[in-house]
Amino acid sequence: MTKNSDTTAGIYKETLLAGLWRENPVFRLLLGMCPTLAVTAAVKPALTMGLSVIFVLVCSNIVVSLMRNLLKPHLRILMFTLTIATFVTIADLFLKAFQPEMSETLGPYVPLIIVNCIIICRAEACASKNNLLVSIIDAVGMGVGFTLTLCVLAGVRELLSTGMIFEAKVMPDWFVPWAAMSMPVGAFITLGLLLGLVNKLTKGKS
Repeated sequence: MTKNSDTTAGIYKETLLAGLWRENPVFRLLLGMCPTLAVTAAVKPALTMGLSVIFVLVCSNIVVSLMRNLLKPHLRILMFTLTIATFVTIADLFLKAFQPEMSETLGPYVPLIIVNCIIICRAEACASKNNLLVSIIDAVGMGVGFTLTLCVLAGVRELLSTGMIFEAKVMPDWFVPWAAMSMPVGAFITLGLLLGLVNKLTKGKS
């Protein structure tokens, strides 16, 4: 019993950690590049997008896992898309109702979560093949990994473009903001440098 429990706990731990680092959606799998580049000019919208993705991931993985034995091969992707679209609509309406300014800032990128490769990938690779608990853990790991990536990228860009984080001044008075970091070129440069750093840190490691 103890050995089985340890094995199960190990599976849960590996599933959680995979999304945080080994299979991080952005740094390792290069998924979800559109929102990664588009909403990371500041930490607040990046965090909001990340939390929205976590919500959709967890909810869609739960539903897909529960109906996995009922899915027909030719209807699989259709059911995934309908499920994801339902929870994206809930997230979008919630933001419009309670965070209208943030909803306007994020623009079309919240509805576009429907076609986010991360969501479809986890529904196909994990939720449609595993039990409920594993599917939830996988969604949490991938969602948190994605959110942390967005926040790191946004933190670097916001700090260098404004000298602030969460609208709180961080850099000294002599600091000259880098206007380019708030532009698309800043997103590409920052992401490229971070990807290079990750590759350097993981070179030669499994």
